[in-house]
Amino acid sequence: MAEIGRSIVKMNVDELINLLNKALADEWLAYYQYWIGAKVVKGPMKDAVISELDLHATEELTHATLLVTRIVQLGGTPILTPQDWFKLTNCGYDAPVDHFVGEILDQNIKGEQCAIRTYSKLLDLTREGDPVTYDIILQILSDEVEHEEDLAALKEDLDLMLARRK
Repeated sequence: MAEIGRSIVKMNVDELINLLNKALADEWLAYYQYWIGAKVVKGPMKDAVISELDLHATEELTHATLLVTRIVQLGGTPILTPQDWFKLTNCGYDAPVDHFVGEILDQNIKGEQCAIRTYSKLLDLTREGDPVTYDIILQILSDEVEHEEDLAALKEDLDLMLARRK
């Protein structure tokens, strides 16, 4: 057990591990949502969208790795089954049943906005209580904000292009 790693935490470690596992569930679902969206997306600008979705999927997987590492450092057990992702998720999962590029972008923007809210709360919670987790969450939050900006820019370009065709 990571006693030294736990000893610097000035908050309820079991509660923190639970919150990190909830974020981990979100990351796995976000990874899959990006990954599968990149495979099924159709419509104008799809190549640019596929490239962005693939990049974001890779970064969500990196976030999952950071969270698992911290959970283990704290002496916890990361969630072990995909079924638990749906039980613990903060943000849920939007299956890309409508393959149109605009819908895929909207779903992922919504997911990023939820992730930003989730990580903002975790950042506030860990600011004074756990500097190591705080740094990890800050890094992930920065990526999530960038993801939302990237997707919103693509959506804006798509909307402008479609408006000009009318």
